[in-house]
Amino acid sequence: MKMNEAQYGAYVKAMSPKSPIFKDCLNAFWIGGLICVLGQALCNLYLYVGLDKEAAGCATSMSLVTISAILTGFSLYDNIAKYAGAGTLVPITGFANAVAAPAVEFRSEGMILGVGAKMFTIAGPVIVYGTVASIVYGFIYWIVRML
Repeated sequence: MKMNEAQYGAYVKAMSPKSPIFKDCLNAFWIGGLICVLGQALCNLYLYVGLDKEAAGCATSMSLVTISAILTGFSLYDNIAKYAGAGTLVPITGFANAVAAPAVEFRSEGMILGVGAKMFTIAGPVIVYGTVASIVYGFIYWIVRML
């Protein structure tokens, strides 16, 4: 069966499952918002117990990373992500999941070659790019300040 590009595109469109875009956006919005509300509640809690604003922000970030990693370890984060889609990509929780998921997946290969080596397969390039970009931007900022 020979098809041209337009016919193939129409065939793929007809055979592809329809995505409930409104429902997906709504789920991403409310679950992403819920994650943000949790972060704000943790920050308020840390402020209430006496941490200053900077320390409370740091403790909040560490708490969200820990919660995300634990949920990933118990395979619960993936279930939430299937339902919420992009709503679970709130930067710090999504990043923690990206680091923890390969580590969990390859734990059968051992602590060094499995968990240790595979932990940064997805997040590693992000860390490297962020580090290099911050050095470059810092150098540019330093030069501009010298002028």
